[in-house]
Amino acid sequence: MLDATHLLCPLPVLKARKHLKSLAPGALLELHSDDPAAVVDVPHFCHEAGHALVEMREENGVQIYLIRKGG
Repeated sequence: MLDATHLLCPLPVLKARKHLKSLAPGALLELHSDDPAAVVDVPHFCHEAGHALVEMREENGVQIYLIRKGG
């Protein structure tokens, strides 16, 4: 789990990109963010970088993204 709460654009995506580099293709990353721009930025990042956005949900004001690393 990568906690990117209290970070504003573009930091949640930059941190996700860095974390995903250390994972094997097919691995899952759970990203937590409360940045309002993340609802646009994270799906766009996944599409552009070749990752799959498996799930996107909100719990208690925190957006939770489940990203499968492409490869």
